[in-house]
Amino acid sequence: MTAGGALLARLKAVGVDYIFANSGTDFPPVIEGLAEAQARDLPLPHALVMPHEAAAMGMAHGYYLATGRAQAVMAHTNVGLANCAIGAINAAAEQVPVLLFSGRTPTTEAGRLGSRTVPIGWGQEMRDQHALVREASKWDYELRFPEQVPQIVDRAHAIAHSTPPGPVYVSLPRETLCESIAYPALSAPPSAAPAKACADPAALDEAARLIASAERPLIVAQRGCGSQEGFAALARIAERWAIPVVQYWAIQLAIAADHPMSAGVDPSPYIEEADLILAIDCLSPWSPAAHRPSENARILHLGRDPLYQRFPVRHFPSHLSIVSEVDAGLLALEKALAPLREEADRRVETRRPRIESRVRKTRESVLAAARAGAGDPPTKEHVSLCLGEALRGREAAVFSELGCPLAPLALTRPDSWYQEPHSGGLGWAFPAALGFQLARRERLVVATMGDGSYIFSNPAACHQIAEALELPVLILVLNNSEWGAVRQSVLGLYPDGYASKANTMPLTSLAPTPDFTRIAQASRAWTALVETGEALPAVLTEAIAHVETERTHALVEIRVRP
Repeated sequence: MTAGGALLARLKAVGVDYIFANSGTDFPPVIEGLAEAQARDLPLPHALVMPHEAAAMGMAHGYYLATGRAQAVMAHTNVGLANCAIGAINAAAEQVPVLLFSGRTPTTEAGRLGSRTVPIGWGQEMRDQHALVREASKWDYELRFPEQVPQIVDRAHAIAHSTPPGPVYVSLPRETLCESIAYPALSAPPSAAPAKACADPAALDEAARLIASAERPLIVAQRGCGSQEGFAALARIAERWAIPVVQYWAIQLAIAADHPMSAGVDPSPYIEEADLILAIDCLSPWSPAAHRPSENARILHLGRDPLYQRFPVRHFPSHLSIVSEVDAGLLALEKALAPLREEADRRVETRRPRIESRVRKTRESVLAAARAGAGDPPTKEHVSLCLGEALRGREAAVFSELGCPLAPLALTRPDSWYQEPHSGGLGWAFPAALGFQLARRERLVVATMGDGSYIFSNPAACHQIAEALELPVLILVLNNSEWGAVRQSVLGLYPDGYASKANTMPLTSLAPTPDFTRIAQASRAWTALVETGEALPAVLTEAIAHVETERTHALVEIRVRP
């Protein structure tokens, strides 16, 4: 069998369901391998045509969020890999495993099957193609011999899933993929198992002792709890010990909005008074420019990489760092805390009414502000409030990229919220939602994004994928005709500067924006344009009904305030 065919068959054996591929002139042995493996009746991953590599990376990201299993992305030499780079950066920042492959321009100019045949064979050669994604990869390698295929796939898969998980990259020279040898055991179980971290029992005992003795503890969670079991464990810890949980710039949901200790998204009311802070899987648990923990506060970090070692500058104090899969760590911490609860009863019950009152007031304030934003046009917060009402009683997953904010949504499920990666590679939400929908066909999946993020997503490509694969995602484009995040950043640094007084702030306007509904209509999507807060609830209801009954994707463009 050719190495190209063996590669595909081995990916299926290690658990890859899909190959998100954008093919090129380096793909003949891969395409031949697909046909060859099918002719030999070998089980293969589904190979899906991706019109753009950024969509391929986003879909692999979203599929992992839905399943916990890394998928494969295949791109065309250096140019396709360059389009994958932003997705690789996003995956690395969020510890999402992806098996990334791209062809390598043939080394030989003639004389071998697979040698260069067209001018791009010279134009696409690089001295170090791997450098395009090496900093975002846990491990990279160039396939050199056809007999390496099973071992390299197994190693790539195991490293990608090892704690902390992340993307890996393998380049595939065309000559190597064209070679044929005997592969006796392509369907054998993987030969390498991922390495998973387990929390140090002594560190857990120390963390439990510190939490139990704290007068004003605080939990900050950013990337969820790892699983349904971890989500439930954190809810029990927070309730039993009366500890407020703040979700600052939350990438995934860690606690239900209606939990009595769910303290919102702003750590400001809690962080300066806290004598202990437990940061759960937080890249940036607070902003040093805005928040100042007490010098006497004990600060604990729990996560798969609590010190986030791949980031050169990150100095949040960590008096105790616990390396663990998040859900396993929370369950073990709950167990370590249990025998200490009776002794801490006075401290816990003394602070409980104060925290519950503060949580209620925070929630009431958030909802009041969202309701007050029901103008013409409405605020993003009001859109979020209306979306939350429309989703009530449904099992939905919301992907937000500078779109609907979390606080007014009132979500309660652990797999209901996914925010754009902290790496800031825009264009993520739309394809990630498609990947999630591919894995969870029964779920209502909503992608909300700003107009700039929608443009970055290569929307024509994403709409084509949604139609071709019959993925009924609901897309909400919150259009304020500007780079809103950039404008807010400028105002944060120069609140009284010249830019703040300008009629149009330089380098922030996106006006005039296209008619986004027409872009979606080109792929037969259901569409609507909303310009008033009053019209929004009915349109959302109609859009959701279409998605759920007709099972095709829909786009609602919502004009919002700058």
